[in-house]
Amino acid sequence: MWAVVGLGNPGDEYAATRHNAGFLAVRRLARARGVELRGRAYKARTAVLRGGDEDVLLALPQTYMNRSGASVREILGKNAVPLERLVVVYDDLDIPVGEIRVRKRGSPGTHKGMISIVEAVGSREFPRLRVGIGPLPAGEDAADYVLAPFGRDERELLERSLDEAGEALEMILRGGLDRAMARFNRRHPVS
Repeated sequence: MWAVVGLGNPGDEYAATRHNAGFLAVRRLARARGVELRGRAYKARTAVLRGGDEDVLLALPQTYMNRSGASVREILGKNAVPLERLVVVYDDLDIPVGEIRVRKRGSPGTHKGMISIVEAVGSREFPRLRVGIGPLPAGEDAADYVLAPFGRDERELLERSLDEAGEALEMILRGGLDRAMARFNRRHPVS
């Protein structure tokens, strides 16, 4: 089994914010596969993708961003999902809107959701897909920026990155983590 966890904050007031890019990407994958994240388990909204060789548990923790680790620890423990089959999808200020990055492992940086997960599972050794929400405008507070909705001029770029995130996730789930990194870890030309 695989687990794909999108990070964000629950509630309508956060639904379209930059910090919910992980939720947006996992919801899009669920829609593309014809499932709804209606289940309630592991402190998360869940759905299971069936078919192929293995099931894939999709999850959106409902614990708020900085406590995402509690949900992920439950998902891994109750489903015996190994860390190399956990993919966390989240927003990243250091990546421009419209771009994504795929990594096999790494530091949580300053991302509170990732810090929570690394602390909860005791490791940095799991794949992640980062959805760009940057750059942070000069003089703007990062906390305010990530909790603000995407601007009208960013929506088309966001749609492109969500499409690419779905493609990358499908590739990863078929065992193509290295291929996903080679294909999607590049900068888009500035238009």
